[in-house]
Amino acid sequence: MDFSFLDWATIALCAVIMGASKSGLPGLSILAVPLMANVFDTKESTGLLLGILIIGDIFAIIYHRQNAKWKYIVRLLPATLCGIVAGYFGMKEITNEQLRPIIGVIVLLMLGLNYWRMNSKKNEDKNIPAPLWLSFWLGFLAGVTTMMANAAGPVMIIYLVAMRLPKMEFVGTAAWFFFIINWIKVPFSANLGLMNMESIKVDLLMIPFIFIGAICGYFVLQKIPQRTFNAVAQLLAAAAAIKLLF
Repeated sequence: MDFSFLDWATIALCAVIMGASKSGLPGLSILAVPLMANVFDTKESTGLLLGILIIGDIFAIIYHRQNAKWKYIVRLLPATLCGIVAGYFGMKEITNEQLRPIIGVIVLLMLGLNYWRMNSKKNEDKNIPAPLWLSFWLGFLAGVTTMMANAAGPVMIIYLVAMRLPKMEFVGTAAWFFFIINWIKVPFSANLGLMNMESIKVDLLMIPFIFIGAICGYFVLQKIPQRTFNAVAQLLAAAAAIKLLF
């Protein structure tokens, strides 16, 4: 916990970002991933961020406790678990220096998927095909990206868009899905040394900032045009991800 002022400020900012993302601004969460990885050792950043995510998940499921569509979660979980295991073995084999560009690439790919989802005119008026094989591959990709970079948000968005869920069920289903898989990741992250008592203490200190972020998501940030806000957040995330590549 011997962090500089910049370290603490970065953790607090990421806590606010995650709180806001869990309260209804999911496009914002991707920004925290490269921000943390640019300041801390890359693997250490994933462990710190996982604890913050779990606390944010608790706020989200309390608010959306009745909004989840469980059949869509259950359909995705087996493949997601396979992806988490694959990501776990990948994390065992790579160093911090190797993981930095990998996280950068993952974030850029996820931003590309999110951009396609938001701007593809083909998908505005039509259902995206959602056969069983699509659920499997999206679930597997979500598992790998969440284990290695805590960056599965855009994958889950693609999946829920394909399911054509109403807004409240969309957010509630995502909230419960991430609550489950983030807890599944805990023993894997602990085994890799990414989570320990020190990182948990830091995460617990961030509860007030996560709460502030959640309140901002509910009241303040809703006044900003969503399209403009998402565009700015994704541009900042892309800039931070590109920095990880060099």
